[in-house]
Amino acid sequence: MKKLFVAIIALSLLSTGCKVFQKMKKKDEPATTQNTSEGKVFSVPATQSQVRENPTSDKMYEEPEKTEPAEKPVRTQSENFTFSAKADQDKNQKNSYFVIIGSFSSNENANRYKQELIPQGFSPIILHSETGYYRVCVNSFTDENEARQRIYQIRHNFPQYADTWLLIKK
Repeated sequence: MKKLFVAIIALSLLSTGCKVFQKMKKKDEPATTQNTSEGKVFSVPATQSQVRENPTSDKMYEEPEKTEPAEKPVRTQSENFTFSAKADQDKNQKNSYFVIIGSFSSNENANRYKQELIPQGFSPIILHSETGYYRVCVNSFTDENEARQRIYQIRHNFPQYADTWLLIKK
């Protein structure tokens, strides 16, 4: 009986002290920390509403809350680029915010993707980035908020384009 008791104690000490058992135990446990090299996205909690003074009267009024949909954050990137077509340049040159739905290292692939988007109701154009990539753009805007709203609309209406992002012209 003493030998059985000693054997159980010895096994329990081995299982808690041995690195092999500890590694096996950690594999079975759910991951509580995540070590990634991606940047973190921080957001500020929205306030319920803000009370502001009405400039046209003596009364205070409650301003409605302006919030973006609770979706994944919009990735943004600033870079220089050129338009692949002169007509696209004339039409979009004044805009600074471009909704990018695809990015390719080959102009041929970008053009092929552009042709796939046209039947879905998009009017895509191709931008040649300073990084060498061909960006397929579906909308351009002078206002950043309008561009972001369009991205959320695309993500909602076309879930397959959930990775749509915002290109800001340098």
